[in-house]
Amino acid sequence: MQAVVTTGTGGYEKLECESVPIPVPGPKEVLVKVLAAGVNNTEINTRLGWYSSSVTGGTGDMSDDGDLPDGGWNGVTPFPFTQGTDCCGEVVSVGVGCNDDQIGARVLVRSCMRKHGFDRLECIWMGSDFDGAFAQYVKVPESEIFKVGCNWSDAELATIPCAYGTAENMVHRAGVREGMKVLVPGASGGVGSAVIQLVKRRGAEVIAITSASKREAVTQIGADRVLSREDDLLEVLGKESVDIVIDNVAGTGFGIMLQLLKRGGAYVSSGAIAGPMVELDMRDMYLKDISLIGCTAWEEPVFTNLISYIENGEIQPLLAETYPLFKIADAQRDFLEKKHIGKIVLIPPS
Repeated sequence: MQAVVTTGTGGYEKLECESVPIPVPGPKEVLVKVLAAGVNNTEINTRLGWYSSSVTGGTGDMSDDGDLPDGGWNGVTPFPFTQGTDCCGEVVSVGVGCNDDQIGARVLVRSCMRKHGFDRLECIWMGSDFDGAFAQYVKVPESEIFKVGCNWSDAELATIPCAYGTAENMVHRAGVREGMKVLVPGASGGVGSAVIQLVKRRGAEVIAITSASKREAVTQIGADRVLSREDDLLEVLGKESVDIVIDNVAGTGFGIMLQLLKRGGAYVSSGAIAGPMVELDMRDMYLKDISLIGCTAWEEPVFTNLISYIENGEIQPLLAETYPLFKIADAQRDFLEKKHIGKIVLIPPS
């Protein structure tokens, strides 16, 4: 089969299009023909070594010149390997102990897999800890495929797993409910735009932050109020004005987010696009009884929730653009320019 193999940390030259063996499913595993695969920050961050503790700036500050650190978030990255965390596909064969009736089903693959069940937080990620969906075929545990019945295209379904799974996990962990005010920085990205929809379906109010050029588009997604990154948030919103902040931006704006939270509020994050190093005034946290919630391992209801939301028409896909699989470098360049709304998706050769 054809696949994009990431050979190490570095620039786009580390993305090599190769012919590799088709995976053979083992016991309790299935082979999935990849129909569409979404592009995410994590694939770029891993290639650039961003997850290394030696890196202190945002993804946009990274350079592929010179030696780059190994940025694996679960230890050492298994280079060379095939990335790709999002997968919409068709089950084409199954291993020993699997249900043959699944062959031919269109499925989504749960990207985040709990190693020891949902009682412990250890997890592995497709496309980060083992070969992923930037290929014509991928093998995964049978427990991680989910049939979905809807009229969405393959590319639209491929926008869901990582972005919406991450977003639903944060919304779930934060306990978002009707009547709350939720602030969403980075609202136009894949995760941010998913958060808007998932918060709205729970009946909470969304205050979104994005670039001035994207304000209208973010409003159309469902945000109740849209602010620009250039706005003085403390002046516009006032201290202690929101119940929850769901923030994958971080960077220099972190301290202001804690000031905006009400007493007993929660700051929830699964990323740091603007930079991982932040300034924390402990008094803003403990004097207001604020909870800081880090989210990587998905909770058990997250993915089944998403499947039901799709099938019930409660969320909509936000497909920005599609590229052939072997145009992955072009797709990642466009991704980093941040001019799009929603997700960029790769289509493997049929």
